[in-house]
Amino acid sequence: MSATVVNPSRATSERAAHTVKSSVSIRDAFTQVTTLAWRALIKMRRNPEQLVDVTAMPVLFTVMFGFMFGGAISGSQASYLPILIPGIVAMTTITASVAAGVQLREDMDKGVFDRFRSLPIARIAPLAGPMLADLARYAIAASVTLTVGALMGYRPGGGVLGVAAGILLAVVTGWSLAWIFMWVGTITKTAGAVQGLSMMIMFPLAFLSNAFVPVDTLPGWLQTVTRVNPVSQVVSALRDLMNDGAVTAQVGWALLGCAAIAAIFIPLAVRSYSKRV
Repeated sequence: MSATVVNPSRATSERAAHTVKSSVSIRDAFTQVTTLAWRALIKMRRNPEQLVDVTAMPVLFTVMFGFMFGGAISGSQASYLPILIPGIVAMTTITASVAAGVQLREDMDKGVFDRFRSLPIARIAPLAGPMLADLARYAIAASVTLTVGALMGYRPGGGVLGVAAGILLAVVTGWSLAWIFMWVGTITKTAGAVQGLSMMIMFPLAFLSNAFVPVDTLPGWLQTVTRVNPVSQVVSALRDLMNDGAVTAQVGWALLGCAAIAAIFIPLAVRSYSKRV
């Protein structure tokens, strides 16, 4: 009778060789995020109707508000455009960010994220990938608004650098606010519910702000609401950048607000998404 001696170190190494890594390196996570961002861009190209809110809506808002309210608020359309265009840039990027939550909910309903769950990818990649692709949508919305404004007579005093900085701030604002709607997409059950709840969040932010009218013309209680609205900080910062080319305290407050929103809602969205899929 013979006994077989097993080398403990060899057995341990064999088990380790078959162990699946429980974490993803930062480099691999970045690659996965960019891959899923490319997937989202291809999806946009094949479904151009996804770009209606960042192409047609800026034109509609700019022309409608410019011709309807220019004379009533500022006396003439030309004097109203420096107030209106930065406000429309902020509004269009905010409205465009709602689509992030709707698209997420639709993909979850179709079972797309069930497939992602079976892959050894970072937990945040399926969320961060589409969010990275959406930066292009926010840039398109801001660029279309500025183009229509220029055709109507808007001449930004901040020059090329001021306009570029304004577009960058608008893109950052849209990206940070989109995490709110991504979180909404993970806690609701249908895409329609996501859109309805997101509109309830978006409309007060956009319209109870200084985007379209000077704060001083509003009733006293509404002035207080408008001044504490974070969108008002973004709009004021955009006006400082685009009209004057000045980096003021408003720009710092706007960036701080964007950072706070991202710091709160990115973990909430990732945690809620992990529980749902």
